[in-house]
Amino acid sequence: MVVFAGQGDARRSMELLWGPRVVAPRTGPGPKPGLSVEAIVAAAIDIADADGMAALSMRSVGERLGRTAMALYTYVPGKTELVDLMYDRTLGELPSSYPSPDWRSAALALADELWDLHLRHPWLLQVSPARPVLGPGEFHVQETLLSVLAATGLPLARVRWVVSALFNIVRGSVQAAAESRQAARETGLSEEDWWYARSALLGELVPDLTARFPTVSRLGSEGEYESSSDEPYLEREARLSFEAGLELLLDGVEAAIVKASGPR
Repeated sequence: MVVFAGQGDARRSMELLWGPRVVAPRTGPGPKPGLSVEAIVAAAIDIADADGMAALSMRSVGERLGRTAMALYTYVPGKTELVDLMYDRTLGELPSSYPSPDWRSAALALADELWDLHLRHPWLLQVSPARPVLGPGEFHVQETLLSVLAATGLPLARVRWVVSALFNIVRGSVQAAAESRQAARETGLSEEDWWYARSALLGELVPDLTARFPTVSRLGSEGEYESSSDEPYLEREARLSFEAGLELLLDGVEAAIVKASGPR
């Protein structure tokens, strides 16, 4: 399921993203507090965190807040604008600075924060970055990424592409980790049990597997598929892929810095 942000009314969405948080006054007897855009967004994020974007609707958010869906429309025009607000508010959780002795340490710390952010809110991976929401949270992430990597001294135009590559490495790798967790939860079958059931059948049904796929088979013989960790295989592999891709990217950045500095 892919959700495209930025599909609601442009003016209303931008006003909600950048405008003040308005809290409605209490009406009638009882302890029920007034609604606010912030409360609606927080409830929507809780739903998406627990059950994914498929469970998100104005009705489900209203029920969580003890209100009808109609009561929410005074604050948020609809689900499309709500997704923009959710996405942008969540990106705002990223720290704004990374005190480190050098740009590489800061970049590694920032990438770790992005990894953790997407595992806390896996529904972020269902929101396509093709249409940015242009809210303060999104600008905050861009400013943080750019400022960390601008410390390399490379031209900002080149830093921009490094930022994009780093973000794509995180998003691509963490998606596999998030889906590994989701698969176990939704199917009721652990990753270990799933693999054992099928790998045993491979030996029976494809006796010439090693001859047909020698390089893949060599990975298994060299212990690449074995781990003493309790962490699920796919999640562990996703993390290793993330770390390897990040190291290669940053090695390339260091090489570009040396090249830009000219002969010594």
